[in-house]
Amino acid sequence: MIAKKAKKRKVAWGITGGGDKIAKTIEIMKKIKEKYADKVEIRVFLSKAAETVLRFYRLEDSLRQDFKKVAVEMNSNTPFLAGWMQMGKFEFLLIAPTTSNTAAKIANGIGDSLLSNSAIMSLKAFVPIYLVPTDYREEEVYTELPNGKRMKLKIRKENVEHVRKLEHMEDVNVLEGPNKIYGVFEEWFG
Repeated sequence: MIAKKAKKRKVAWGITGGGDKIAKTIEIMKKIKEKYADKVEIRVFLSKAAETVLRFYRLEDSLRQDFKKVAVEMNSNTPFLAGWMQMGKFEFLLIAPTTSNTAAKIANGIGDSLLSNSAIMSLKAFVPIYLVPTDYREEEVYTELPNGKRMKLKIRKENVEHVRKLEHMEDVNVLEGPNKIYGVFEEWFG
């Protein structure tokens, strides 16, 4: 008798144009894919800005080689991620990195982009979302540019206030940095 192959569970992984955390996030995505290859299928959804930033950091080709199902935002409903989330096609929606723009939209119920709309529609259907905001705490940070130079950034209190608002929303899980993503997958697929 031939054993039936277990069906993989699906996760929607959204990527916004947060250059500061994008390289680390892609590195973690690849490690998670490898570790949970027999249990989880990761579908990748890029904002328009993410596609641009991935090219700028020379990460787009690598991402597409490692993840066969990569879709790019055409508008707030195309691809139809919001509908798929509501129909239960995915276990959860993870947006990493989450720019301050996307965090503000979700915190204020503005669904005018693929990932903000999909997050809001997920929450309406009791599907949890996980966010890794680029602007987690008010501080000055240094980020590395593709050419190896370092750039100083100021994380503004206005952006951090949206993150604090998200932390108090039902079914919204805010993660402090990309390394926290490992715990999400361990919890769900352990």
